[in-house]
Amino acid sequence: MAETLSEQILRENKAVFDAMIGHRFVEDIKADRLPKDVFDRYLVFEGAFVDTAISIFAFAAAKARTITQKRWLVGVLDALANQQIAYFEKTFAERGIEPEGFDTSIPEVATFRDGMLEISRDGGYLDTVAAMFAAEWMYWTWSKEAASQLISDPLLKEWVDLHAHEDFAAQARWLKSELDHAGERMSPDERSRLSGIFGRVQALEIAFHDAPYF
Repeated sequence: MAETLSEQILRENKAVFDAMIGHRFVEDIKADRLPKDVFDRYLVFEGAFVDTAISIFAFAAAKARTITQKRWLVGVLDALANQQIAYFEKTFAERGIEPEGFDTSIPEVATFRDGMLEISRDGGYLDTVAAMFAAEWMYWTWSKEAASQLISDPLLKEWVDLHAHEDFAAQARWLKSELDHAGERMSPDERSRLSGIFGRVQALEIAFHDAPYF
């Protein structure tokens, strides 16, 4: 049986993917030792990116070719705007975090934000799918493992559970399916190009998850 596009992508990017799901940030969560100040900075950085993700998926919806794709992406946009953003608003209030007091222009955060936005803005529909598959397959992979561990911070536990939930898993699997379906009729060069996007995003994610420790 021929290798699917997602299988090729994961095989070719195994080293960088494994580096991200084994990142210190992930290991600290699994060991229930993530410092409060690190999580606070992460929340601000990630909250700012979720706002950018709305634009990223909006580009994908604009470039999608079928109404089925557009309907799914409208649902993603709704979840981002009305579930994930709401989580950050609630969490900032409960933890007394003032996002304006944090510098989200540091290179590791800005480069991730700008790099992801550039992929979706300047690339085609599948470029965004490959980029967000990189981000969401990664989050789902480590979160479903971390969710079974003791996490004493209830707001961190909620964040992990959000990414281990079946709704998020369905989103990650949908992105995978979109790539696999398109990959059946794709040239080897185009498959390799999309695989490169996946790898680029993992590298950006690693630097982004380094940033809260600075």
